[in-house]
Amino acid sequence: MTPNTNPYYAARKRKNAISMALCVSATLFGLTWLVLILATLLWNGIAGLNLAIFTENTPPPNAGGGGLANAIVGSLMLTAIGVAIGGPIGILAGTYMAEYGRYNRVTSVIRFINDILLSAPSIIIGLFVYGAIVRPMGGFSGLAGAIALAVIVIPVVVRTTEDMLLLVPNQIREAAAALGYPRSHVIRLVAYRAARAGLITGVLLAVARISGETAPLLFTALSNQFWNVDLTKTVANLPVTINNFINSADSNWKQLAWTGALLITAAVLTLSIAARAIGGKGSK
Repeated sequence: MTPNTNPYYAARKRKNAISMALCVSATLFGLTWLVLILATLLWNGIAGLNLAIFTENTPPPNAGGGGLANAIVGSLMLTAIGVAIGGPIGILAGTYMAEYGRYNRVTSVIRFINDILLSAPSIIIGLFVYGAIVRPMGGFSGLAGAIALAVIVIPVVVRTTEDMLLLVPNQIREAAAALGYPRSHVIRLVAYRAARAGLITGVLLAVARISGETAPLLFTALSNQFWNVDLTKTVANLPVTINNFINSADSNWKQLAWTGALLITAAVLTLSIAARAIGGKGSK
């Protein structure tokens, strides 16, 4: 009996064809919506892309013109501070879990809590920071916004740091320890260097994660239409500015919102590609 005449073979072949068709259909369905979203964003956003976007502040309603300079600078500032706070904390926590407490029960608890925090809605984090910082300080501030973003950064960096350090072969650590290196030197000079590409990838993914977060900033940094770098006051930022402008009846504000969304999407896409490139290079 040949495979073509075997009924069991024919049944398996039909099931495989059906499964493959369903997988391809699901992939095409998702890609279609992705292409439509990106095409709509490009069509509406690129129409307002000009030099004024990067040189002028957000305009008042029904004034026309203007740009997003203050919002862009505010977003860069909040993102940088958030990563500067959350990045080191996440790397140190991930290092403890992978190097010092790999088999401890405390590590399992920390990993469980970190997974919960990793999947927690960002609006919950914004509400927490609002109650812990905004209300005691008596008002919204850029500092509260940066702390909210840092809380989002920490679990991402913790997970990637632990995973990357666990991929470093123990033989490398043992060889360094045999040369007389103390534990801290083995981690800093050997493990970190071996996992450097993965650690950088984790930080870049965290930056991409917080770049477009709106909900936490609505409860913390809020926004304004003026140039301000004082972290004790409200700071303009792209996500909240887009949220405010797109819900306005002013056509100029709507155009600025589309352009701002295009800028954020381009930044996140660039960071994601860079993270993939660095991660792929490190794995090779």
